Amino acid sequence: MPASPTVTVVVRLGSHTESYAFDRRARIVVGRAPDCGIHVDDGRRRISRHHCLLDVDPPTVRVRDLDSRNGTLVNGRRIDDEHELFPADQVHVGGAVLRVTVEHPHPPEATRPDPDRALPALRAAVADGAPGLREFADHQVLDEIGRGGHGVVYLARHRPTGELVALKTLLADHVVDPSARDIFLREIACTRQLRHQNVVALRHAGAAGEAFYFTCEYCPDGNVAQLVARRGGRLAVDEAVPIVLDALDGLAHAHRAELPVVLADGRTALAHGLVHRDVTPQNLLLAAGPVTKVADFGLAKAFDQAGLSGHTRTGATGGSVGFQSRAQLVDYKYARPEVDLWAVTACLYWMLTGATPRDFPPGADPIAVVLRTSVVPVRHRLGSVPRRLANVIDEMLVDNPRVPEATATELADALRQAL
Repeated sequence: MPASPTVTVVVRLGSHTESYAFDRRARIVVGRAPDCGIHVDDGRRRISRHHCLLDVDPPTVRVRDLDSRNGTLVNGRRIDDEHELFPADQVHVGGAVLRVTVEHPHPPEATRPDPDRALPALRAAVADGAPGLREFADHQVLDEIGRGGHGVVYLARHRPTGELVALKTLLADHVVDPSARDIFLREIACTRQLRHQNVVALRHAGAAGEAFYFTCEYCPDGNVAQLVARRGGRLAVDEAVPIVLDALDGLAHAHRAELPVVLADGRTALAHGLVHRDVTPQNLLLAAGPVTKVADFGLAKAFDQAGLSGHTRTGATGGSVGFQSRAQLVDYKYARPEVDLWAVTACLYWMLTGATPRDFPPGADPIAVVLRTSVVPVRHRLGSVPRRLANVIDEMLVDNPRVPEATATELADALRQAL
């Protein structure tokens, strides 16, 4: 049985057949638009521009219709919601047929994620003498300060130094292959090399079984989402823009950093820049100064790349989809720094107006909304936003057909000039 399952999607359209192989997490839009990850056009307009979405998390695959005109059929039946695919299933997208094959056809038995299990599992591993957890044992947990679908964040004290840190524990929802654990820890090791005043510093990381942890510097003033809530739902320009300028300084450092990373064969190579991929108000933390720091840098990618987030569904993107550009959803192969710039500009838009750049009507598929609708100009939300600042925001939030090419430093300069 292969250690790393591979999913292959075979697309047949008439006499033409094409295969797409995935050995790690990917979300692929299928449709006749040229920028779709899987481009299919039967010439009869039975396939929508953005027809359906495949969520591949080897060895599992799920398909989700994106409100297409003619629907997505699995084994002849039209699906109304997300549907898990198995080998031999046939997905009909207009005149195209998609088949899924998996090298490891029997997924590991999934359990309902219970983030509270991670901390006891790590403590038990320490008591059993498991290797690689010496730093974890040096921490005293003081209080819970946050939680999400995968994990719990605790306030902890590092006993040897007395430093207060944020300790985050994560739990995979299935048995973790050692190679997946290694992928996660290698990604974390790379991210730990980031050193900048506007990036939350990672301290330690480790794993035992399905439980993972990392520690990072503690920011006692919370995050930007909490600040906005304390301010009644919006921030003034003179408070919001400095937050974004700090974040852009951190992003600029990460985007151009050359960081050593340990490869699977033990060799060391240089990673040329890191893209965050999940910049949201919750990931912009506030420290004394005041200083804004970008948190969880690369961790969403690390957890996804290692295949540890298998219980996450395409519809479970939470609030983050409101801060993701169309390009990030369409281009499944890799995300360029521009997606972070779009996201941090979306955060600024949200801080000023209390709304995300796009409208998400109740019941609408959020991914379909991103793919098919345009951003609402910021002054349509709040007419008091200064016009020069609004122009910078609106220009940066163009994402069809692509996000404007820019660097974090260039965007920061444009924001300063607009004030």
